[in-house]
Amino acid sequence: MSFKTRLMEEGDQSAVADLIYKSLNTWYLKNRGFELVSGPSDTMMVFPRVYEALDPHCCVLAEDTETGRIAGSCFFHPRPTHVSLGILNVHPDYFGKRVSSLLVKYVSSYAEEKSLPLRLVSSAMNLESFNLYNRYGFQPVIFFQDMVLEVPPEGVPNQIPSGMIIRKAVMEDVPAMVRLEKRLCKIDREKDFRFFIENREKIWRTSLLIDEKTGELEGFTASVLDPGSNMIGPGVAQTEMGMNALIRYELNAYPGKKPVWLIPSNALCLRKSMFEIGAQNCETHILQVQGEFYPPCGTVIPSFMPETF
Repeated sequence: MSFKTRLMEEGDQSAVADLIYKSLNTWYLKNRGFELVSGPSDTMMVFPRVYEALDPHCCVLAEDTETGRIAGSCFFHPRPTHVSLGILNVHPDYFGKRVSSLLVKYVSSYAEEKSLPLRLVSSAMNLESFNLYNRYGFQPVIFFQDMVLEVPPEGVPNQIPSGMIIRKAVMEDVPAMVRLEKRLCKIDREKDFRFFIENREKIWRTSLLIDEKTGELEGFTASVLDPGSNMIGPGVAQTEMGMNALIRYELNAYPGKKPVWLIPSNALCLRKSMFEIGAQNCETHILQVQGEFYPPCGTVIPSFMPETF
């Protein structure tokens, strides 16, 4: 088989959503015994819909040159400090045809042309995926564990540190959010923060942890609720205690739901707190980087919606 790469167009979005749905469910059913995505395939429209609004024309497709079918897709997210390689999927009919390599090569070349590091958070449970990124020079740098909790109707106990408050973010908070993440993580995602707070789709929340006495920003996190995704993150905090407070606060926005979030596995106090409220591990992921990387100084939580860490 031969394939060509091209960027996704508006008329491709439904086919890409269907591809993501079939790719994820086929892999999970084969390797873990269950389908990951429940409901109809159009729940995966959250990816082309949100990502075209956030990063227009940043999805590369692999197209079968003989049939014209879309064999694979990969979203990518350019930022001033890095490029993030987002969700990459191959249609089950094209598993084993080196479609993934073609897509990774495209995004890797894009980042190289921009002279920017390339980052992704990939499943640690998919050895084929890990091998693929290893071959392209990605270095594993942070191990994350995915946690899930069915939030009880009464919520979970808040644990806001003494002297701190949590409030909703507004657009005027963006410069402080950017400064904090730059200081702690050496990355710039101003575009993301403005997108969350503007919230045109009415699916985002963004919360800030603030020192009540000084007014200084101690941490923040976003979260999303959509038929295709209920996640807490991305977020960053100066301390594990601060991140614990933010996660618990966001969980209480979703009684009866089952949000997922990622925490660094070396955040021992945060991990203990999550187990105390009944959260369970459901998967593991690794932050991998091609190029320069600075270890975070605080506590970070990435997300799959969006995947821009």
